Amino acid sequence: MKDMDVAISRLELAFFRREKILVYGDYDVDGTTAVATVFTFLSSIYSNIEFYLPHRYREGYGISMQGIEYAVENDFGLIIALDCGIKSVELISFAKSKGIDFIICDHHLPDAILPEAVAILNPKQHDCPYPYKELSGCGIGFKMITALAQKRGMPMESVYTYLDLVATSIAADIVPMTGENRVLAFYGIKKVNEDPSPAIKSLVQLSGLKEKLTTSNLVFVIAPRVNAAGRMDDARKAVNLFIETDFEKAMAIAEVLHADNFDRKEIDMTITQEAVLLIQGDDTQLTRKSTVLFQPHWHKGVVGIVASRLIDKYFYRPTIILTQSNDKVAGSARSVSGFNVYEAIHRCKDLLENYGGHFYAAGMTLKPENVKAFQERFEEVVASTIDPELLIPEIVIDTEIHLADITPAFFNILKQFEPLGPENLRPVFMARRVMDTGYSKIVKDEHLKLSIKQGNGPQFSGIGFFMADKFPIVSGKRPFDVVFTVEENEWNGAVTLQLKVIDIRASA
Repeated sequence: MKDMDVAISRLELAFFRREKILVYGDYDVDGTTAVATVFTFLSSIYSNIEFYLPHRYREGYGISMQGIEYAVENDFGLIIALDCGIKSVELISFAKSKGIDFIICDHHLPDAILPEAVAILNPKQHDCPYPYKELSGCGIGFKMITALAQKRGMPMESVYTYLDLVATSIAADIVPMTGENRVLAFYGIKKVNEDPSPAIKSLVQLSGLKEKLTTSNLVFVIAPRVNAAGRMDDARKAVNLFIETDFEKAMAIAEVLHADNFDRKEIDMTITQEAVLLIQGDDTQLTRKSTVLFQPHWHKGVVGIVASRLIDKYFYRPTIILTQSNDKVAGSARSVSGFNVYEAIHRCKDLLENYGGHFYAAGMTLKPENVKAFQERFEEVVASTIDPELLIPEIVIDTEIHLADITPAFFNILKQFEPLGPENLRPVFMARRVMDTGYSKIVKDEHLKLSIKQGNGPQFSGIGFFMADKFPIVSGKRPFDVVFTVEENEWNGAVTLQLKVIDIRASA
């Protein structure tokens, strides 16, 4: 990896000089796992070291002036930036003028102008020969400590112990589950299941999970509780959990994150309901090609989740949720498949104070007096550039299948596709002309519990979350088509195969 030798030499110089080292990272899962991994490993060989995470609301994403001022005031000579830094040209130049060096470990796409860091570890640099370009931020930090361990002749077990954190970052940061990421995730999940760290063990215990963990569990069970620390309060809690070696102490921190996540869910559901009512109560909003909503009281930590929820469940179109943050308006954007929301926001840049992001997700700040103009401009841009077909949600089906072909042997083959994730997704199947056995029902008012068969084949059960509205199709005594993935269901010690339903329609 380009600059790896320079980074290791600079670290060893810091050890020799007894310099103070600051491990600095973002407040999301990738950032907190990266900080915990690098900080814990370096602490095992060097004591003059601290970690720092910017506060989501007071400092915002990435390198902050407050962070650099903290480093100056406390005589740090070296900052290791994890999952951030590649775009912080001016701030890193300022730090250099104050005698502070930077090693950047980042996986975001670099701009033409790079920061004045002593070393930049990022395989996406155009002249970096590293063969795999899609590592997570934590993955790049892991590569750095691996190189340092090799240079010092340390056993590889000293770095492999962090693979559970690396796997968590890969799953949570939605990086491609291909190549090296798939290998790292495979061994990381193995560690999660066989020898979990106190942090992972405590989070799993609190979640009530009994089955073997997969990437899906890391994304939907572990990641939200870790992210909740930064969303609701201070991400330092997440790092403190990951670096804790005592299980009882880890459990006490995990309980705080678990409570934060409960609060986060309550808040984001409330805001989502408010947002849906705002759209449904406004005929103009209902006919738009985009959603841009602003309420000053909405919680800044969940606006991105709310934007995703609106797209997934209610209004399938590019969506921005804005809230008041001090004297500024701040927000998060999410997009639909195939539409570049960052480019659309870029075309509104004269109305914005700041913005950043990528194809499917972005963030921005603006003055309160510009909100109305921004809503109108963004709608104009989307309406004039989006292909109307992109506003219709699409399900990509891998193949049609007969229910009779779904056997334990077939499922064992599917399991060999794991670990699953972006660019290596769980296979999606369709079965035509299936019939209700008479036992399908609505459960908990919003979910659909299926009992179906196809011709004279075996009976299958399935679960369709938030699909109660499809019950009339199922119970109409007529054949219907079903799209699904296959999963194991464990109940009272018995393991059976069931369908996780994605969509249902009446058969042609």
